[in-house]
Amino acid sequence: MANTEAPYGTWHSPVDAALVAAHDGSPEYLGAVGAEVWWTEPRPQEGGRRALMRLREDREQPAESVLPAPWNVRNRMIEYGGLPWAGVERPTGGPLVVFTHFADQRLYAFAPDDPATEPWPLTPLSAVGEGLRWCDPVVRPEQGDVTCVLEEFTGEGPTELRRLPVSVPLDGSAAEDRGGVRELTPATHRFLTGPRFSPDGRQAAWLAWDHPSMPWDGTLLRLAEVDADGGFLRVRTVAGGTEESVAQVEWAADGSLLFASDRTGWWNLHRLEPDGDTAVNLCPCAEEFAGGLWRIGYRWFVPLLSGLVAVLHGQGGMVLGVLDPDGGEVVDMPGPWTEWSASLAVSGSRVVGIAAGAQRGHEIVELDTRDGHGRVIARPHQDAVHPDYYPQPQVRVFRGPDGREVHGNLYPPRHPELVAPEGELPPYAVWVHGGPTSRSPLVLDLEIAYFTSRGIGVVEVNYGGSTGYGREYRNRLREQWGVVDVMDCATAARALAAEGVADPERIAIRGGSAGGWTSAASLTSPDTEGVYACGTISYPILDLEGWAEGETHDFESQYLESLVGPLAEQRARYRDRSPAAHAERVSVPFLLLQGLDDVICPPVQCERFLDKVTTGSGAPHAYLTFEGEGHGFRRADSIVRAVEAELALYDRVFGLNRQDVPALELTE
Repeated sequence: MANTEAPYGTWHSPVDAALVAAHDGSPEYLGAVGAEVWWTEPRPQEGGRRALMRLREDREQPAESVLPAPWNVRNRMIEYGGLPWAGVERPTGGPLVVFTHFADQRLYAFAPDDPATEPWPLTPLSAVGEGLRWCDPVVRPEQGDVTCVLEEFTGEGPTELRRLPVSVPLDGSAAEDRGGVRELTPATHRFLTGPRFSPDGRQAAWLAWDHPSMPWDGTLLRLAEVDADGGFLRVRTVAGGTEESVAQVEWAADGSLLFASDRTGWWNLHRLEPDGDTAVNLCPCAEEFAGGLWRIGYRWFVPLLSGLVAVLHGQGGMVLGVLDPDGGEVVDMPGPWTEWSASLAVSGSRVVGIAAGAQRGHEIVELDTRDGHGRVIARPHQDAVHPDYYPQPQVRVFRGPDGREVHGNLYPPRHPELVAPEGELPPYAVWVHGGPTSRSPLVLDLEIAYFTSRGIGVVEVNYGGSTGYGREYRNRLREQWGVVDVMDCATAARALAAEGVADPERIAIRGGSAGGWTSAASLTSPDTEGVYACGTISYPILDLEGWAEGETHDFESQYLESLVGPLAEQRARYRDRSPAAHAERVSVPFLLLQGLDDVICPPVQCERFLDKVTTGSGAPHAYLTFEGEGHGFRRADSIVRAVEAELALYDRVFGLNRQDVPALELTE
């Protein structure tokens, strides 16, 4: 049957905003409890809570949510959160599980096979600042405790806090008594991961770092002896430094210490030799075996009892492989999955992870290393619509003005029944990821399909500074934020226009958080004038001085020292690069989206920017705020409103004359 002609951007599609919201988010924090597999997954229709899921050993029955609403298994460690649960098998009575509850940030324990027993609190509340937060737990029934990272506020300010490894009694005796929580070391470092214990329990290892370093800049691998009473003795640094990022550490079954370090320019997997001073690269290659440690508890590799190591690795995308540490050979798992989350677990000879592909959403996948057989064991992908409505992405490498590589993912418009008139070029949106030390993975995203199935193309730009391409590529952004990212996005936009892929008069830019910054900076930069017809800016950074001087959380409070330069020496640069300082340059319509509970990029940044737009250029704009939302939107109604508002902006600016979304009123 011949396709019907319709202009780009006007196509109808079954991928509506409600469908996008229903599929927003992915499983996280997968782990093994004996032979069972557990993880957390989003519930957009339940106010964005995270449910704790359990898949039984036989894998025959569907996974079950073990805690009803309003239990929300999530924490606010470094505000981005971290590993919120852990569990162990017991000889009788079923598993014992501990978790953090988002509403009060307390640590709880519960026995899921004893329905008569409600979860009981293990930690107290605090009246100081933002209270007490717990993350990256390890349950130790023999010792009667759970070890984890404690984030403890000492005042009302966002940077008045301390972090340290602690031991919390499992019997609940510290539930009302902060003094019952044992501190395993002094609060020596600003940031740290939870301790990992050697198989014999005599040593503990963890990562630590301090301002102004971020974990992808420089971290320390700390090693301690554990005394008979469980205390940490003779703590020392055995790897890492200010210019070496150690992203993860784990113990192998034979007692050797494995860690992912970028000392070679790539995050490769290393083993610490018994002398404690020598590290052996187990698979030297120009690939990443880890990524940016945005959340405490990420796992890119896990050792097996056999001595093999399950690893995620690659350039750009990360696939699952099994590494033989003796020969340095990696054998990759076959299958349709092109991207694996940093959430691996091992049970016996089986490796379990969270994987997705360009044409399939995130699934729980299990690999049996004995025969190489892999299968989906939970959350099997089911097409929400016919897959002909999904885009067919292309991995692209663009060339900047100086010849440098700019990586990206291209998603051309696609529809099974409609085509554009011959000779018409489609509108495009440049999508900018957050971070900025992060990456856009090449996976099925129904929000992208929402636009491409309507005839609007998308290009995701993994600009200089993104992870996945080695330390040199990441370091391109040092003191160049607002320059390299802006120019790399413009490079992609200009290339698509020059190639005849995109309509040069109908290119938008959009992004959230750091992506919101790049989008706003692109609309105020003289170097990109005329590239974009409009922009969507979500929960952004807009005023560097304000953000650096108390308008954000502790984790990123000194991030700009490397991204922009030392504030004490480069204050003029902070002002010159801030979109808020050049709001009069905005000449195209834009949409601004902001959660009112955002403590990472607070609403004051948007308000300051809008005041200057109103008194400056007077560019047409809409400002939508979302009660109950923080940094990123989790609630279904918020997601629907944001997605439809973005399409409504394109409808108005690109002249699409759509009737399927509420009109967007712009203030001039």
